[in-house]
Amino acid sequence: MKRATFAATVFFSLAGFTQSAPAADAPYIDDRSSAEAVVRSLYSAINRHEFARAWGYFGDTKPAKDFNAFVKGYDGTDSVEVKTGAVSEDGAAGSIYYSVPVAIQATDKKGEAKVFAGCYTVRQVNAQIQEPPFQPIFIDKGALKPSTEDFDSAVPASCGDGPPPPKKDEALEQAKKVFLATYGGQCDKQDPDGKPIGEPEAHSIHYKDKDAQPSDPERATRLFRFFCSMAAYNETAVYYVADDVNGVSQLQFTEPDLDIRYENNDNEGKVESIHIIGFKTSGWATNSDYDDNTKTITTSNKWRGVGDASSSGTYLFRNGDFSLVQYDVDASYDGEQNPQTIIDYNTAP
Repeated sequence: MKRATFAATVFFSLAGFTQSAPAADAPYIDDRSSAEAVVRSLYSAINRHEFARAWGYFGDTKPAKDFNAFVKGYDGTDSVEVKTGAVSEDGAAGSIYYSVPVAIQATDKKGEAKVFAGCYTVRQVNAQIQEPPFQPIFIDKGALKPSTEDFDSAVPASCGDGPPPPKKDEALEQAKKVFLATYGGQCDKQDPDGKPIGEPEAHSIHYKDKDAQPSDPERATRLFRFFCSMAAYNETAVYYVADDVNGVSQLQFTEPDLDIRYENNDNEGKVESIHIIGFKTSGWATNSDYDDNTKTITTSNKWRGVGDASSSGTYLFRNGDFSLVQYDVDASYDGEQNPQTIIDYNTAP
């Protein structure tokens, strides 16, 4: 894989170029609404092997001596992924110049991937002072160099003298990494709203330890809820907590192990007795929700679709952790919802 002399992007050597079909899963993005969108549109075009469109995102200063040389640079390239960082801007002489930190991962047709990182400068000329033909926002220049960083962390922190990017949420990033590594292959690929999994609900819980003095500062725990799967009538989620002592860890939910006796021994008759014969833990939370006002996670597991038989738990955050405080069971398949509370620790300190 060879780099061309122009620094705005990364090219690959081509001999006897024949335009190949675009990657089947490469989306078509043609968006000039922002500097970041222009860069993503550029790599959408490259991914789809639509090189004339890619060439068109540059202004008067082109990325190669001519179009043929530009196309020639991508011979052997199978796909290119792109990530962008915090964009900074500066106005000058009727234009706004945007600095876009960029990292790309280029994979050749042999499956070899290499990472490059740097910055693009994107220019937007004031539309009110232009005359035809109108010039939309465009890439003015750029510089990408080989990077030894992993693709996930290769995006530069900033470009030039631009403002520093927002501080990365390390706990969130670590929780996402652990969740995807552990459950990425087990969970659905999208949540019910069509969003890719791996982006959790995030909450911050501030509290004082039970033995803390009035002058002691509050502590903080982060809570992350990741959607996992949706079945016919039950949705599962996985929770992680993070603090300054234990780092990121998966939340485990304590549940009672039950011995349920039915009048007719067929699980369909009248319930004669429910006994707790032990306890178990689970990393899955079914039909769950977190209430920031009460600092509780509630779960509700339907045993069948009509919901007349079910179990539900309430887990309260106190003293830096979540603990089971109430568990209700409706063990009768009678068409009615009539749960009974079998655990009640709500009055515990």
